[in-house]
Amino acid sequence: MDPLEDVLSLLGTTSHLSTGLIAGGRWALRFPPPSGVKFNTVRRGQCYVTIDGLDEAIALREGDCFLLTHPRAFSLCSDLDLTPVDAQPIFEAAEGGMARTGEGEDVALIGGRFSFEDRARVLLLDALPPVIHVPAGTPEAASMQWALTQIESELRTRSVAATLVAEHLALVMLIHVLRLHLASEPGSVSGWLTGLSDPVVATALNAMHADPARPWSVEQLARVSAVSRSTLAARFKSAVGTGPLEYLTGWRIELASHRLRHGNDTLGAIAQAIGYSSESALSNAFKRVTGASPRTYRQRHAHSG
Repeated sequence: MDPLEDVLSLLGTTSHLSTGLIAGGRWALRFPPPSGVKFNTVRRGQCYVTIDGLDEAIALREGDCFLLTHPRAFSLCSDLDLTPVDAQPIFEAAEGGMARTGEGEDVALIGGRFSFEDRARVLLLDALPPVIHVPAGTPEAASMQWALTQIESELRTRSVAATLVAEHLALVMLIHVLRLHLASEPGSVSGWLTGLSDPVVATALNAMHADPARPWSVEQLARVSAVSRSTLAARFKSAVGTGPLEYLTGWRIELASHRLRHGNDTLGAIAQAIGYSSESALSNAFKRVTGASPRTYRQRHAHSG
């Protein structure tokens, strides 16, 4: 597994398709801050999206998609000089899976959201810009457009398990959007995501994620990455913000935290699975990173969950 796949799997990423929107004439709708990550794509026509905290509107054209990665209110509109109205009553009155506003059918959008476990903001979302805009028409966007076309087809034909298929396709689309963004604008992300854009650092990250229990040293990771120890240490620190072994410790603790929240494994079994020689070694590292002992952490999440 590569780091992006690892993190998305660890966070229990799921997709939820929402009611589509058909609009015409002059219209403007206001939406509250979403939970998770909101996405919309324009299947016909064009419109604008404005997002709280961002100075400029984004013009959306047919085939464009945007991801709203932070919980900010936003508006969709035909004209920027219009005062938007609350979208909720419009969507509550939807029929056949489509909400309608304005006059005519100039614009059609489909959308939804991705939900994650509670570590998503720290592990993934804080490393992304507030909004990711993916314009249509670029060669790299072909796979994403394929997924969107299939989603639309599933929702239109309503074959057996159509909603489930469409939601899995939406998850495919999320991965493509993140890939495209990392390839086209690596400087807009931070932390381990930045490391994926550096081939040397990415090789080390992939090695650690493929075998987190291995007793890695910086020298071993440097050999895997085909660079010197000092080169790897410097490039890793510059891209990710921590040293390779500090990153490895953090990832091991994330793995341990997940197993403590979702399973009944003993601390000894967890320690062995993620590369610690004993329960006490894991406990010391866990408390140093999280501020709580593994036992306290498990009890806290069992109570809250």
